Parts: sequence; structure tokens; C-alpha cells
Amino acid sequence: MKKFAVVATLATAFLGSTAVFATDLEVTHWWTSGGEAAAVAELAKAFDASGDKWIDGAIAGGGGTARPIMISRITGGDPMGATQFNHGQQALELVEAGLMLDLTDVAEANNWKEVIYPPSLLDACTVDGRVYCAPVNIHSPEWLWLSNKAFEDAGIPVPTNWNEFVAAGPALEAAGKIPLALGNQPWQSATAFGAIAIGVAGLDVWKQVNIEKNMDVAAGPEYAAVFQAVADARALAANSNVQDWNQATNLVITGEAGGQIMGDWAQGEFQVAGQVAGEDYTCLPGLGLNAYLSTGGDAFYFPKLNDPEKEAAQKRLAALLVSPEVQVAFNLKKGSLPIRGDVDLGAANDCMKKGLELLASGNILPSGDMVWSPDVQKQNEDLMVEFWNSDMAPEVAHQQWVANLKSGL
Repeated sequence: MKKFAVVATLATAFLGSTAVFATDLEVTHWWTSGGEAAAVAELAKAFDASGDKWIDGAIAGGGGTARPIMISRITGGDPMGATQFNHGQQALELVEAGLMLDLTDVAEANNWKEVIYPPSLLDACTVDGRVYCAPVNIHSPEWLWLSNKAFEDAGIPVPTNWNEFVAAGPALEAAGKIPLALGNQPWQSATAFGAIAIGVAGLDVWKQVNIEKNMDVAAGPEYAAVFQAVADARALAANSNVQDWNQATNLVITGEAGGQIMGDWAQGEFQVAGQVAGEDYTCLPGLGLNAYLSTGGDAFYFPKLNDPEKEAAQKRLAALLVSPEVQVAFNLKKGSLPIRGDVDLGAANDCMKKGLELLASGNILPSGDMVWSPDVQKQNEDLMVEFWNSDMAPEVAHQQWVANLKSGL
């Protein structure tokens, strides 16, 4: 309790007197699905309760659609008060151009270095020793979500790993189910590839390629097996004809599809639908093969506004986003993990508890955005879109993927 009291006391330096410092701030983000909207409402409610005013600037279509709009506004002289980016290098050029507010004083006053876990999250916000963003959650894309109803209808057990799921494909199809739900947004194809890569190749191989940048391993048999597994997934998703990720999740919720490879943000959709983890649906981190999660997720950056009143409000919002109370309220709705190790998540469901256990045990990896440049990430996303929507041979895709990685060295 003493630790919470100290944090609360320090936060007042930036939360301020609500009666005196009430300020409107436009906040842009791409959280527009039902579960996401419920979560972001917690952030808005907390900011409004502090006396300031959250002006919502939601942009539909996901990060791939929203980020160019956000960046264009910031570089074009029409900055918002705060904006969402993923952990990693997405805002690095904006920081280096001097367009983002330095939050180091907020971070120091609120002991972010001591309370934010894992440290890589704050490291991703730090450029030349200065802090430029407030992390709000940890999201991991390496999950397989399964409809218990779909497997019951097909008369087969709910799989415990990816290999069993692939083997169940024919039975699901015979029961009139779509084995694998996948939307047509480009990032979904890339997300599925990343999850399969960690699950099939394993931790050591993943690190050799993505951290040590060993291109011989990238071109080797372990990743050849990954691309064959992605080809299997492509076949299972052949009849999935939806666009948005949450539409694909809804196919699992309704039992029309057997499963979906998606990040833990899918939990918000199951919650909104009134489904219960472990009863209505099953979640397999690391696809049930390798229980490791990457520490992706979201952070808020604060563009420079040249307005002292709004700058003070920006810093109040930054402090609030990392505060224990907001971390609990937001992440329970979002289905993500908190960026603090000192908060009580006793209300977490079974799937969230699995993620918390992996986080506590250190079974974590940096996200792709942390280890590869946006250019490499975009090349691989484009490759995955082409692969999932054609009959491209796994061997051909594998070769192009290695070439993409080499271009970023």
C-alpha cells in the first residue's frame, strides 16, 4: 500500500488541480470494435473525471489505415493532443524530427523506470535517454482462439495445439464450419504468420533470426517448416470471406468457424458477447506449441502543440494512463496485460491469467516492431497478403521473406 501511496502522491504533480487546469485534448486511436470501444471509454472516463476533457478521435480501419493519417496530421501542422502508436519504431522519425513532447519529467516523477514491466516497453519509448511515450498495455498476437461449440458440433475434441487444429480441419468442414477465420486486412495475414513462426520454429530459432539477424537460419529448414504451416493455414482459411478482424472473431463466437489466430485483444469481443473463457471458447498462447508471448501493444505519444496549457494537460494524461487504477480498468476491458507489475488483476479471466503467468515467468519476446524497421515490416506484410491470396508456393514466399529481412540489415 505504501508503494501505491507514493505513486499517487507523485502523480499529483502532473494530474494537477482539476478545477484550474481543465483542458480539452483530442486523442486519436484506431480502437473501434465493440471490445476496444469499451476499453477506450475507460481512458476517456478517467481523464474526464480528472477535470480535463477527452475529445475522441477514433479512426476506423486498424493501425494500417490510421497511422498514415496520424503522421500526416502531425507533419502537416495539424497535430492532435495525443495519439496511439504500437510499441517499437513507428514514431521514431517523428521523435527525431523534434515533433513529439518530451515526457521525461513525467516518467521520473512517477517512477516509470521502477514500475513499468518489462523494461523493454519503456526502452521503446526512449530516444537518446529521453522518454517520449506512455505505454498503456501489452498485447500479444500469438494466440489461437477456438470455438468450443464448433468442435462440439463437429463431434471432435477441442484441440490443444496447432497440429491438432490442422488435423481437425476436415471434420470441421464436414460439419459446415470454416476451419480458420481470417479477415482481409493486410496486418491480419502478417499477424498469423508471426504467431505461426514462434509456435512452429520455437524460441531459439526465432531469436537467432529476429534478434541476432542470422540469415542462414532464416533460410534454413526451421523456417521452411514455418512457411509450410502457413500454407496449411491458408488452406484452412480459404472460405473465410470477411474483412475486419472482429468480424472474423465473431465467426468464432457464433460457432461458424473453428478458430482464429489473433492477438489477445480478441478477448474484448468475447467479453462483449457474454462468452466465458474455458466454457464457451478456448485460448492457446503460442498456438499451444511454444508458450511464449511477444510484448507488443500500445503507447500514447504527445505531439508538440506550442501551447503551455495543452502541454500541461498532455502531461497530466500521460501520468494518468500509467496510473494503477487506469491500468486495471482499461486492461480488464481490453483483454490486454498491464504495463505495471504492481496492480491487482484478481478479476482477470482464464485467458488473461495465462498471459499474466507467462509474463511473470519471463516467457516473453520483443515484438516485431521492436526488432525490425517499419520498412521491413511493410515488405513482409505485403508478402503475406500476396501469399494468403494466391497459390504462391511456400518455397517462393520463404525466399522473398529472407530477401526482405536482408534489406533491413
